[in-house]
Amino acid sequence: MATITPVRPAPPVNKARDGRIKRRIADNATAYTFLAAGLLCFGLFSWWPLIKGIILAFQQDNFVTEPEWVGLSNFQAVLDDPLFWTAWKNTLFFTALALVFGYLVPFAVAIVVHELRHLKGFFRFAVYLPVMLPPIVTVILWQYFYDPGNGLFNAALSALHLPTSGWTQSPRMVMVSLVLVSTWANMGGATIMYLAGLASVPGELYEAAELDGAGVWKRIRHVTLPQMRFLLLVLLLLQIVATMQVFIEPYQLTGTTNPDSITVMVLIYRYAFTVNNDFGMAAAMSVLLFVVLGAFSAVYLRLTRKSS
Repeated sequence: MATITPVRPAPPVNKARDGRIKRRIADNATAYTFLAAGLLCFGLFSWWPLIKGIILAFQQDNFVTEPEWVGLSNFQAVLDDPLFWTAWKNTLFFTALALVFGYLVPFAVAIVVHELRHLKGFFRFAVYLPVMLPPIVTVILWQYFYDPGNGLFNAALSALHLPTSGWTQSPRMVMVSLVLVSTWANMGGATIMYLAGLASVPGELYEAAELDGAGVWKRIRHVTLPQMRFLLLVLLLLQIVATMQVFIEPYQLTGTTNPDSITVMVLIYRYAFTVNNDFGMAAAMSVLLFVVLGAFSAVYLRLTRKSS
C-alpha cells in the first residue's frame, strides 16, 4: 500500500521583514535624491565650467563674435609672452614669502593664544576678525597704510626719524607689502584651525614632558609638532595652492602693468579684459596653472603618504 506524504503548507510571508525592506528602499531613494541634487549642482557650477574652460583654451573667443578653433596657438602665444615667466617668478616668490609669514606666523599666534589663561575668547575673536572683512575692504584699508605721502606707516616711520619707504611703489618692497596684506587678511582662518588642533593634543603628553624637564621649545618640538603633523601638512598644501592664485592684492594695490608685482592670475586678467580681450589665451593660462597645481598636489600627497 503506497504511503501518502502530507504536503506541508508554505511558510507565511514575513511581513515585518518586507516592511523593513520597503522602508530601507524608501530611505535610500530619499538619500539618492538629495545626493543627485548635490551632484547636479556640483557638476553644473564646478565641473562644467572646468570642462568649458579647457575647451575655451583651444579657441579664440572674445564672447562677442563666433569662437574660432585655433588648437595650440593660445598656448604658444602665452609661452611667447615676455610677461609669462615674469608672472611665474613673481608668483613663486610671493608663495615663498607667504609660507614664511602666512604659514608660520598663524601657528606661532595659535600657540600663544592657546597658552593664555585669560581673555582667550577675546583674542580668538581679534585674530579672526580680519577674515570677516570683505577682501576689497581689507586691501583698500592697507592701501591707505601704504600711501607714500600721508600713509600711516610712513607717518610712523617719520615720527621715529626713520627713512620712509615706497612700499608698493618700491621694487624691493612690493612683494613684501603684498604678503603682509594677504597674511593679515587670511591668518585668522589658519589660526583657528591650529587652535582646534592644539586643543586635540592630550594634556597628559605635556604633563609627562614637563615632568621630564622639557622646556617650552622641547614641548613644541617633541609633543606639539608630532601630534599636529597631519594638520600641518594639509594646511601647507592648501596654503601653497591658495597663494599661487593670488589676485586681489596685486590687482588693487599695484594694478595690472607693474612687472614687479604681476602674478599669474593678474596676467590671466590682462589677457581676458585689458590687453588682448581674448578669453582663449586667458583660459590657456588658466589650464597651465591648473596643470602645475594639480601636478604639485599629486607629488606632494604621494610624498607625504610615503613619509607618514
